[in-house]
Amino acid sequence: MKLFHSINDFQSTKKTILTLGTFDGVHIGHKKILERITQNTENGKYESLVLTFFPHPRMVLQEKSEIKLLNTIAEKTKLLEATGIENLVIHPFNESFSRLTAEEFVHSILVEQFHIQKIIIGHDHRFGRNRTANIDDLIAFGIEYGFEVEQISAQEIQDVSVSSTKIRKALNEGNMDLANDYLGYDYFLSGEVVKGKQLGRTIGFPTANIQIEEDYKLIPRNGVYVVKAIVDQKEVFGMMNIGFNPTVNGQKQTIEVNLFEFDADIYGQRIEVTLLQYLREEQKFGSIDLLITQLNQDKKEALAFIEQL
Repeated sequence: MKLFHSINDFQSTKKTILTLGTFDGVHIGHKKILERITQNTENGKYESLVLTFFPHPRMVLQEKSEIKLLNTIAEKTKLLEATGIENLVIHPFNESFSRLTAEEFVHSILVEQFHIQKIIIGHDHRFGRNRTANIDDLIAFGIEYGFEVEQISAQEIQDVSVSSTKIRKALNEGNMDLANDYLGYDYFLSGEVVKGKQLGRTIGFPTANIQIEEDYKLIPRNGVYVVKAIVDQKEVFGMMNIGFNPTVNGQKQTIEVNLFEFDADIYGQRIEVTLLQYLREEQKFGSIDLLITQLNQDKKEALAFIEQL
C-alpha cells in the first residue's frame, strides 16, 4: 500500500476507484465498503484509494470536541493496509480545507488529482463548504465530469454508524466481547515501555508501563484485563491494569502489563497489547498483602481464560 500525507502528493497513471471517510476502527462495517472498492479494482485497470483526514474533522470544527478515536494514525494505516487497499491518502484537515466548495472539491481533488473513475459513498454523505452538497449533487457532478457514483445502502451506513458507537460504548464499559465482535479483531493499544515506580517487581508482579503518546486514543474502562502482547514479534500472554493504583495512592492513570513467564528488559521498546477479556474493576486494598492475594487470583483467572483460547 502506498501512503500519502497530502492530497497533493498523490500520483498515479491509472484512474481510481475511491471512497472517503474517517474509518475509525476499520471495523466490520467499514470492511464491507473497502471490499467493494477492492473488488472494483481486481482487474488491475483501476487503482483503489481511500481518502481520510487527520485531525478528525470534529476536532477542528467543534471547539469543545473531546472525541476519542479507536485507532491512532499508525494503527489505522496498518489495518487499512491489511484490507488490500492500494493507496491511502491521509490529508491534514483544517479550516481552510473545510471551506472548499463542493465544486472545488470535486473538480480539483476528485477529478484533477485523483483521476476518479468511480466513488463509492453513503447515501447520506454531505460535502463541500458547510456540508451543503449531498449525494444528488455528487451524481450531477459525476455526469458533468464523467465518473460513476455508487451509493452504499442506508442499512450498510447504519451498520457502520452503529458499530462505531457500540464499540466506543462497549470499551468504556469494559465489554471486550462486544467491542471485539464489532471490530472484527481484538482491540489493541500500542506504545513505548517506560519506567514506572517499579512496585510490581518488589511484590512478584513486574510490569511494563505502556506510554501512549496520542492523547486522542480511546483508553478502555479502568480495571484488570487478560491481554496478549506482541514483543519482538512473539506472542506473550499476561494481565494488564488500567487505572490509578489506589492502593499505593497513585495520582495519574497508568497502563501496566504483567507478562507471564517473561523476564526480558524491554524498556524503550514499542509494544502492542491486545485486550482479550475484562476481569474486574480497579479497587483499593487495605494492604499490599491483600493486593498480592488479589493479583494471584487475577492471574489464576487469566490463565484459565487463556487455556480456553
